Amino acid sequence: MEIERETPGNERARSWRANAQEDSKKLKDSDQLIKLLWVILIGLIFALIIQSLAANLGVVTGRHLAEICKSEYPKFVRICLWILAEVAVIAADIPEVIGTAFAFNLLFHIPVWVGVLITGSSTLMLLGLQRYGVRKLEFLISMLVFVMAACFFGEMSFVKPPAVEVLKGLFIPRLKGPGATGDAIALLGALIMPHNLFLHSALVLSRKTPSSVRGIKDACRFFLYESGFALFVALLINIAVISVSGTVCFADNLSPEDAEKSSAIVYGIALLASGQSSTITGTYSGQYIMQGFLDIRMKKWLRNLMTRCIAIAPSLVVSIIGGSSGAGRLIIIASMILSFELPFALIPLLKFSSSSSKMGPHKNSVYIIVFSWLLGLMIIGINMYFLSTSFVGWLIHNSLPKYANVLVGLLVFPLMLIYIFAVIYLTFRKDTVVTFVADCAQVDAEKAKAAVEEEEQDQPVPFRQDLADIPLPE
Repeated sequence: MEIERETPGNERARSWRANAQEDSKKLKDSDQLIKLLWVILIGLIFALIIQSLAANLGVVTGRHLAEICKSEYPKFVRICLWILAEVAVIAADIPEVIGTAFAFNLLFHIPVWVGVLITGSSTLMLLGLQRYGVRKLEFLISMLVFVMAACFFGEMSFVKPPAVEVLKGLFIPRLKGPGATGDAIALLGALIMPHNLFLHSALVLSRKTPSSVRGIKDACRFFLYESGFALFVALLINIAVISVSGTVCFADNLSPEDAEKSSAIVYGIALLASGQSSTITGTYSGQYIMQGFLDIRMKKWLRNLMTRCIAIAPSLVVSIIGGSSGAGRLIIIASMILSFELPFALIPLLKFSSSSSKMGPHKNSVYIIVFSWLLGLMIIGINMYFLSTSFVGWLIHNSLPKYANVLVGLLVFPLMLIYIFAVIYLTFRKDTVVTFVADCAQVDAEKAKAAVEEEEQDQPVPFRQDLADIPLPE
């Protein structure tokens, strides 16, 4: 059935949907994406826990995760951790580059590869606004998130995804159809990004926290509330994105009128807002990672340009050769890389935040330790299982000559063993550096004074001057 009113944006939107439907022929169910909503729910709950642990680590120790890793691990190990953290920043930047390029393609009808080239300059323009103050930049990021949420919720009201299937997808774990495990791993990598752990442990150092036990506990609680609100908004946005995508791309009962209302312009604006807000936070993460591991402070525009150029290279090549479908597959691969790299930031965080030598009386409770380690080990186990089974399956069913399979196996299997050994080393290595030093005189004074006097004499601790203003001073 033809739609009477044709616009270039709607034609392009239907063309994209047709391509998506063509790529989804292998799926058994039309609501395959909606069935992965439970992965988003679990992922964001886990993200809330580990982000609060990262914030607690920064508040109690006065140092962020990268700095503690530098002081704790031998030189070779910390260099490897730094390289992996930088790769995580670049892998997180690839979807942002491609997503912004898709947005330019939808809004201005330019090729995807041209949009990839434009993305660097657009982010540098936004970073230029930080000369007007950090709070204004935070306000800008909040507005970008608001625009993104409004666009996707508007699309959701037009598309009207099945509410029952959405609720089932949220609360009933299911992995059906070919590629479902890979999609779930990619979703986890996109939700729990390794470089965000370094970022959250550093952001809290720019704020003044009272030196008393009560002041530290209050600060940790308020940071938990802040992360909880942000991740709740992220949950709603992700539900809208997955529901709209699953319904528009895979459902066969969507009327042409509703398809027309699901405008390419609205979707493009949402992609543009999402890409820009994520890129700004990624740039700050890279600043803290480089400062913590190497004690190097780059100019913010240079740091962004370096990361963006490295991320643009594979995005540009794939978008030229494979077009939009190839770029979409690159997003999945980059998200899977983030998931595989998660243990190298997560394990140090869990160990440091549960250590008496690092956190003193503020270390994690037994319940938090057990729950966070179980979730962490589950994600690591899923990653290892998927990596090994996928590689073995490819090795068995590919059309390469036998000698080529042998060479590939000799190259890949040692790397897999190194990955497993590295995870085991980080898990069972004993911490040696003490960062928490109790002030006995202050503790005795707090016990002797009344609660009112304690609050009156509560003085802010000297905060990190080098991290007080974001970005880091040059």
